[in-house]
Amino acid sequence: MHDPLTLYKLIVLYMLGRVDFPLTKAQIGDFILGKEYTTFLTLQQAIGELIDAGLVTAQSIRNRTHLSITKDGKETLNFFGNQISDSIKEDINEFFKENEIELRNEVSILADYYKSTSGEYEAHLIAKDKGINLVDITISVPSEETAASICDNWQRKNQDIYQYLISQLF
Repeated sequence: MHDPLTLYKLIVLYMLGRVDFPLTKAQIGDFILGKEYTTFLTLQQAIGELIDAGLVTAQSIRNRTHLSITKDGKETLNFFGNQISDSIKEDINEFFKENEIELRNEVSILADYYKSTSGEYEAHLIAKDKGINLVDITISVPSEETAASICDNWQRKNQDIYQYLISQLF
């Protein structure tokens, strides 16, 4: 391949095309930078250009950027995916084989907070499975610190809370 940046873009598209859930920039970076395919800045440039071209969508949730492949991104990957070497594809497939559950869980449990128009803070908590919201809760609290704490605890205790709700409601 003549242009390394194009290869990095195709690697990102290939990774996003291999899963049925979003990946964070950090997750993609862990793989690409861990394999020393490129530098952090070049990876950020590649991701930025994919977003600008409409091949990838980005959603920021509590200091993490979640990336998903678009229909145009899938078409691009279908046309040019053969330019990714088999060894790189094998590395990616092995990465997912070893980490898919952890990667899925990391982007399936979402927590964010914001200041509402009433002046209170609202903690918005979501647990997803295969793109479907299992739980979607918004809790109003008086302080930003409490909202941040609720979000942090949701990351650690979501399964217990979900099981409690199910046992109490069914």
